[in-house]
Amino acid sequence: MTVHVGLIGAGNISDTHARALAEMPDAAVAAVFAPTRERAEQLAAKHGAAPYDALERFLDHRPLDMVVVGTPSGLHADHGIAAARRGLHVLVEKPIDVTTARADALIAEASRAAVTLGVIFQDRLKPDVRRMKALVDLGRLGAPILADARVKWYRPPSYYAGSRWRGTRALDGGGALMNQGVHTVDLLLWLFGPVRRVAARTATALHAIEVEDTAAALLEFANGALGTLEATTAAFPGYSRRLELTGSNGTLILDGDDLTAIDLQDARPDERPSAAAAATVSAASPVVADVSAHVRVFDDFLRAVAARTAPCCDGPGGRASVALIEAIYQSARTGSPVDLASS
Repeated sequence: MTVHVGLIGAGNISDTHARALAEMPDAAVAAVFAPTRERAEQLAAKHGAAPYDALERFLDHRPLDMVVVGTPSGLHADHGIAAARRGLHVLVEKPIDVTTARADALIAEASRAAVTLGVIFQDRLKPDVRRMKALVDLGRLGAPILADARVKWYRPPSYYAGSRWRGTRALDGGGALMNQGVHTVDLLLWLFGPVRRVAARTATALHAIEVEDTAAALLEFANGALGTLEATTAAFPGYSRRLELTGSNGTLILDGDDLTAIDLQDARPDERPSAAAAATVSAASPVVADVSAHVRVFDDFLRAVAARTAPCCDGPGGRASVALIEAIYQSARTGSPVDLASS
C-alpha cells in the first residue's frame, strides 16, 4: 500500500525529502505546500504532486497520510500542530523547533491526536554511527570519561544574505549551533546520555547575522563524563565534523560519517578501520547530495507508523538537543554555568 506524503515547504531541504521519497516504492509525494505558489508548483511538478499556497487547502488534500515539515525552523511546531489536528502523522526536519516550549506544544498535540511524531536526525541511521552506538551500548568503551565534538564548517555570506530566515533569531532560533551543529549535539546526547551542566561562550565573528556563527561549550554529563563542543560556520573552507568519545577502555573517533578509529584495549584486528574518512559535503554546502540516510529515516518512520511504535528519533528525543542548545545560549548570555535541570 502506498503512503501518500505531503511536503510542507518547497526549499532546498524539501527537495531532499522529495528525492529520498522518490527512491521508496511504498511512498509517494502527493501534495506540496509553500506560501509562494511558484515554488510549490516547481517542486510538485517534479514529482507529479498537487501544489498549494494555502496551508488549510493543502491539509484538506486527499489521499494524504503524513506530512514532512521542511519550513524555516521557527515554523516547525506551527505546521506540525496544524497537520496533527487533521489526523496526519508528522515528520519534522531538525530541529523540532527553536525553543523547548514550542517543541512541547507539538509533542502534546501529536499525543492528543494519537499521530506519530518524528524528527529527522538522519545521522543516527548512518552505518558507522550505528556501529559507534552499538559499541557504546555494549559497554565496549568502558566508563565514559570524555567527549569532544567539533563542527568547523563554512557558509559564505551569500548563504545568509540570500535567505529571509537563516541567521535570524525568530525563524532560525540560533546560528551555528541550532542549525548546523544540532546534528552533532543530538549525537552527543544519543551516544553519551544527558548533560546536567554547561558553561559556554558564543560569538558572531564573521557573518552579518543576528545570531552566533561560532560557539564553544564545556559540558558535564549526567554519567560523570566531561565534554567539549565547538561549532562554527566561519571556518573556511569547511572541515568534516569530528566526534571523539573516550572511556576507560579506549577511544572511538567519528570523522565525517566514518568511524575512523576503534582504539579499544580489547579491539579485535577485524574491528579496526582500514580507510581514512572523506570530508563531508555538508562542511561547505547546505545541499544534500546523497539522500540514502534520508531514505533510511523515511523507512524507519513508516515502519513506526505501521507498528505504532516510536521512530528512531521521536518528539522527546528531538526536544533534547534544543534543550541543551537553549542552556548553552543562556550560559553565553549570562556568563554563568547553567544546570539543565533548572534551565
